Amino acid sequence: MGTILEEIISATVDVDEEKSVALARQAMADGMEPFEVIQNGYARGMKIVGEKFATLEYFLPEVMLSADAMTAAIEVLKPYFKDRGKQDSRGTIVIATIQGDMHDLGKNIVKIMLEADGFVVHDLGANVPVRDLIDKAEAVQADIIAASAILTTTMAHMPDISSILDELGMRDRYMIMLGGAPVIPQWAREVGADGYGEDASEAVAVARRLMHKKRGGE
Repeated sequence: MGTILEEIISATVDVDEEKSVALARQAMADGMEPFEVIQNGYARGMKIVGEKFATLEYFLPEVMLSADAMTAAIEVLKPYFKDRGKQDSRGTIVIATIQGDMHDLGKNIVKIMLEADGFVVHDLGANVPVRDLIDKAEAVQADIIAASAILTTTMAHMPDISSILDELGMRDRYMIMLGGAPVIPQWAREVGADGYGEDASEAVAVARRLMHKKRGGE
């Protein structure tokens, strides 16, 4: 398994869409778990791409092509998620990178995995004001509002989600999920979040748990 995952990482970093897709098919033929393939293969590859972008070794075209390669490969993996947790609750999620933050690679991976697991996900993109998140949640009757931040400066907008919902008398309508590199569980709880996901696979597990709780479970 390790060899295929290493090849997937390399193909993603090398912007090789054809190989990325072929490796996704091979991984499923070998009986690998799709979440593992995304989390330990494509997501790790995209993390390296993000690091290369930060150090100016890669530029935006390479980042976009690598993301395209990952997306094409994940289309191959999606059908293999169908039977995963079939009895578990599903719901509607509005997701975005918070205002002032243009980083969305991690958020995009979370979105893909939530969709593959059966959630309806409305992705507002990056640099999204809190009020836009709330307005969209109202419009689509969302269950969960999810936000990510990569910069500590933009993380400061996250507490506004809970406080604005309180002001509007709507806090009990939504579960709030937060994530991103500078966010830690204790801080997320302190600013009113119901859940925190360190990575994409944990985000899926947290979303399921929040939906179970929202629908009357413990």
